[in-house]
Amino acid sequence: MSKVKPQVIDDEEHERVHDRVAAVDVAKDAGVVCTRTPHPSRPGARQSAIWTVKARMGTVRALGRQLKNDGIEMVTLESTSDYWRIWFFVLEACGLAVQLVNASQARSLPGRPKTDKLDAQWLARLTEMGLLRASFVPPRAIRDLRDYTRARARLTQERTRCWQRLEKLLESALVKVSSVVSKLTTVSAQDMIKAMIAGQRDPKVLAALARTGMKTKHDELVEALDGMFDDHHGELAALLLDQIAALDGKISQLNARIEQMVAVIPAAWGINADGTTGPGAGTGPDAAVLPAAARLAEIPGISPDAGPRHHRRDRPGHGAVPDRRAPGVLGRAVPVRPPVRPPHPGREEGPGQPLPARQPRPGRHRRRPHRHLPRRALPPHRPPPRQGQGPGRRGPLHPGHHRAPAQ
Repeated sequence: MSKVKPQVIDDEEHERVHDRVAAVDVAKDAGVVCTRTPHPSRPGARQSAIWTVKARMGTVRALGRQLKNDGIEMVTLESTSDYWRIWFFVLEACGLAVQLVNASQARSLPGRPKTDKLDAQWLARLTEMGLLRASFVPPRAIRDLRDYTRARARLTQERTRCWQRLEKLLESALVKVSSVVSKLTTVSAQDMIKAMIAGQRDPKVLAALARTGMKTKHDELVEALDGMFDDHHGELAALLLDQIAALDGKISQLNARIEQMVAVIPAAWGINADGTTGPGAGTGPDAAVLPAAARLAEIPGISPDAGPRHHRRDRPGHGAVPDRRAPGVLGRAVPVRPPVRPPHPGREEGPGQPLPARQPRPGRHRRRPHRHLPRRALPPHRPPPRQGQGPGRRGPLHPGHHRAPAQ
């Protein structure tokens, strides 16, 4: 009998048992701290210490120094809204190993009373047994970059809403210019709107402001610009254009700041053809590795400027894989064509000849409607009784019977 050599598997970092742990049940104004350490007088026993700490920089920093002096190996925080941030960042800056866990990882057992002290103690016990899986928290540089990108996304959405409100304002003024131009962000459309704000109302003069390819739609523009745009529409349109210009300036400022942040992250650098790397590497035509932002932009549906977008498949050099996503999410849905039926045996199909009706498969029955209701026997259907005397009646009806014919 051959002996099978056992396979040795090392424990992961989140599966190791810690001797000295701490847990914080996070709330908005304060947090309940629980530490689990070996008992000083009884070997093999454990002891817990529970107290409340205010969620302030000074008190949390003092807590970090105390936990560091006590030799705490791991601190567990439950991700409660954004209240965990002050605890995580300050304790991490104190040199402690901090892990953030989801509430589902530390779910309490049924029948157990739920209080802040018991929750903190339960978190500490799960931490020392290695039963918690930590969530991913990006490093400081990525967190700062993410704040800038999210702020830019919010400002971009607000700018889009301003353009939509401007289009609705023009529609209320009976100006149908958005039906002729592709979008109001074009230079020609902006020149026409600014001219209307300045007091110009002649549709022909406004249509003459069209540029490049828009000049071919002169007659359509004259008809679309013939509306009831007055001074109060002009005042509201001017406010919207000023707000759009202010948002454009803030978005440009964030774009420059994001480029500076990405340039100082070594993981975001590319590699040139000769193997050198740096903040501007990987941008040449013969680059070995593109920068991280450029690599992400190659994914269909992602843009380096505005985040997720619909990937254009009609440009050369782009992926030709169809975008099979739901309409209104990030792209267009691919139309599904009905399957082509095979020709009927023994019959030639012509252009004006309809296909035969589809026959049900043998052995398959039509689904019973209202399948959620139980089956029950229904009474047999009976025809309504006949009025008056007729063949098959047992006998004539007397004149006072309710079924007798009227006299």
